[in-house]
Amino acid sequence: MLLCRSISLHAQNIESYTLKQLQDSALKNNHVLAIKQWEIKEKQAKTQEDEIKRYPTPTLNGNYQHIFNLGEITIPKGTLGETNNELFPNSDRTFNVGQKNNYSTGISVYQPITQQAKIGTLLKVDKTDEALTEREKFKTSLQIKQAIVKLYYGTLILQKQLDEAEAKLALAKSKYTDVENALLAGKTITADKAGLQANIADAEQNILKINIQIQDYTGDLTNLTGINTGSLKLAGIEPTVQQINGLEEYKNVASGSNADLQIATLNKSKALLGIKAARQSNIPDIGLIGGYSYVFGSAVLPSNNPYIGVNLKWNLQDIFSNRKIVKQRQFQLKQSEENFLNTQQQVNNDIEKAYRRINQSQALITVTRKVVFYQTEELKVQEGKQAAGLNVKTDLLSTKSMLARSEADMYAAQLSYLIAVSDLKILTGE
Repeated sequence: MLLCRSISLHAQNIESYTLKQLQDSALKNNHVLAIKQWEIKEKQAKTQEDEIKRYPTPTLNGNYQHIFNLGEITIPKGTLGETNNELFPNSDRTFNVGQKNNYSTGISVYQPITQQAKIGTLLKVDKTDEALTEREKFKTSLQIKQAIVKLYYGTLILQKQLDEAEAKLALAKSKYTDVENALLAGKTITADKAGLQANIADAEQNILKINIQIQDYTGDLTNLTGINTGSLKLAGIEPTVQQINGLEEYKNVASGSNADLQIATLNKSKALLGIKAARQSNIPDIGLIGGYSYVFGSAVLPSNNPYIGVNLKWNLQDIFSNRKIVKQRQFQLKQSEENFLNTQQQVNNDIEKAYRRINQSQALITVTRKVVFYQTEELKVQEGKQAAGLNVKTDLLSTKSMLARSEADMYAAQLSYLIAVSDLKILTGE
């Protein structure tokens, strides 16, 4: 299976592409896949961010205050006692408390303890989000590969149909020429020339429609693969029949490897983790706290103040609000369960359809091959008659037209079989 492209205006260097190479090129250049890849990196960064919450949280703080009115303390006369019959102090004494400029700085460290379980659950949610995005990317890649398959084979089918249409055009023109020659020779006086001209115009219109479709398909192929070329030419292929397993075997394989089922399963797991996290939110936040602070300018606090302790935070309102959150998550779980069952049913149905198309295509291939064989034998007979002068040119062209149609039908059946096989592979995650 070859794909040819023009490299320059003056000379053509042919570079061949297999179907797999086209698919690989499409996967490499697709923007949606690139977005998904950046989204995966975003999810990984989010997991790393939440992982940090497991560890101690250090906090630096600093403060400066300029106090305009300092506090005062007055020691009344004689408050401190009497010495040598003299009161101490011997008069009321007033002192300023502290200094106008106050500085403080310090560091505190908080280590969560009871929230470790909830943090672990949230990390599992993050990992599930990563896996979901990866599965979505994988599903997108399968869809792109399948689009390439359908466009590639669809173009080949159109090319065979174009051969048939060109044979019909040649036949219509030959019939019209025969009628004109008969009129000039006086062998007939009546002829439906308008009808024959209409047949020619109809054949030309059909050729134009097929060419437009081919241009659209090759344009889509160019866009998907990112191959910059003026035109894409597809060479014919010889389809082969592959070994097909039993229907139930494909369903069993799909249950563990189908992208849609994997996404549905991950959504169900995420809903279960959400319920668990909501229930863990009822646990009070208890942790160890320690630190050191330096204070300058305060008459009350010491300059150096190391400390350690236990911190408790518990919003009692969360006990009531979390019940509603758990309810919401339980409803989400029910939705994910129903979605899984629906996806499973749809995947099984699609597998059955693809399997039926394979069997139907195989039956069509058998029948169309017989038709091609008999049409080929008929063409040999007509060519023999043509050589012996026992028929006219239109008889030979009519047989060629019918053979071209039979070949187009056979080719379409063969490629329909390959597309169905490709569908089955994608459904089973291959």
